[in-house]
Amino acid sequence: MTQTTPVETILDRRQMRRKITFWRLFALAAIIVAIVVAAGRLSGAENHLTPHIARIEISGMITGDRATLKLIKDAAKSRASALIVDIDSPGGTVTGSERLYRTLREAAKKKPVVAVVDNMAASGGFITALGADRVFASDNTLVGSIGVLLQVPNFGKLLDNVGVKVETFKSAPLKDAPNFFDPTSDAARGAMNALVVDSYNWFKNLVKERRKLTDAELAAVSDGRVFTGHQALALKLIDANGGEDEAKAWLEKEKGVAKGLPIRDWKKPAIESKFGLFSMATAALSAMGYPQAAELARKAEGARAASALDGLLAIWQFDAPK
Repeated sequence: MTQTTPVETILDRRQMRRKITFWRLFALAAIIVAIVVAAGRLSGAENHLTPHIARIEISGMITGDRATLKLIKDAAKSRASALIVDIDSPGGTVTGSERLYRTLREAAKKKPVVAVVDNMAASGGFITALGADRVFASDNTLVGSIGVLLQVPNFGKLLDNVGVKVETFKSAPLKDAPNFFDPTSDAARGAMNALVVDSYNWFKNLVKERRKLTDAELAAVSDGRVFTGHQALALKLIDANGGEDEAKAWLEKEKGVAKGLPIRDWKKPAIESKFGLFSMATAALSAMGYPQAAELARKAEGARAASALDGLLAIWQFDAPK
């Protein structure tokens, strides 16, 4: 007599096979991506073995990520004769901007560093530019936004409307300050304002030192506004109006960099900088028809985005007229 296999057993076996197949393909995709990244690094390294001027792009939100810091450090130790930092950023976290500044100053001990501002070097972007030996910007580039902000949303009224109450047990009155659920107390507001003021003073002192400003000159530029490159030159926030050509000419004339050297891009591997090995592998499997891969990638990206701009911000915000 033939024994019939229960339907549940058949379904369980099929589900198990699908899971095993998924993780095997995931591992294969990760290996392929790693090989591509390694090949990209090797080909890029060959291009950096001869004398040149290194160009590193700092764009978008600044977080002081390790990959960018490593790129600057590697360029400083390379055969590059100088470093051009191409900046186009509204800013980011104060600590991330400080990391970039300090790393650029360390690089400047080994070779000349020039900042060339593209569309904008505001707030944290300007902190980054201060790490260079000389700053160039076009006449209509936006520069400045010297200031720090801390924003905390309050969902207390929304939670009241839906009947949700958050109870907090804390060791001290300011342990949970600020939070998303209760009005900010005067003590908490004072503590948070002290953080902002302290970081703001650090920012102002950095500008004063690096741009060699008097107290009066600093006061004229440190109210949080942005300036055009033309205005910034008159206010001593930048050294000259111009772009990469002017920066290269200055390096040749003032820093003894050999004429005619090529400018070569130093970049994080394209795959790693945009996705990471994990996200690239999940993206590949998602395209092959595995919905669980898309869910893994979505959760990973959500977690990364949620933590990217935590803390005090040095960023330019434009509020359109209502």
